[in-house]
Amino acid sequence: MTSPTDIELDQLAARLGERLRAARDSVVTAESCTGGWIAKAMTGVAGSSDWFDCGMVAYSYEAKQALLGVRPQTLESQGAVSRETVIEMVSGALVHSGASVSVAVTGIAGPGGGSDDKPVGTVWIGWKRRGGYTRAELFHFEGDRDAVRRQTVAAALRGLESL
Repeated sequence: MTSPTDIELDQLAARLGERLRAARDSVVTAESCTGGWIAKAMTGVAGSSDWFDCGMVAYSYEAKQALLGVRPQTLESQGAVSRETVIEMVSGALVHSGASVSVAVTGIAGPGGGSDDKPVGTVWIGWKRRGGYTRAELFHFEGDRDAVRRQTVAAALRGLESL
């Protein structure tokens, strides 16, 4: 996967906004490795106040617990970059907001922090509709920190489109 440009991210966010507005949905983001970039992409769209509820950047274990309700046991046993953690993040975002759909991301953007089990570029993304089931997907993105983050933002937006 090639790294999307700013223009491509803007187009994805605008298209998503049209869908959310038409469905009368609103969105919340729970971001770790993207540091608020998903929220930035969405709020860069004029009129996003019609469909963007809020965004939470939770980098530390403590923030994931306090802001999103991620259980300490999950973080201790599975780590921050795991299916279990992203599921708790995406669900917690809905609990702590008024949104109808949510997206959560947690991963290793690099250049450091990777391991044999979870190399740089490992990213979990979760999506959920209020009252629905969570969808979580594991990605292995290539490139430097910026490329991994850009690809994560694009995948998160595309996943929201399909909810």
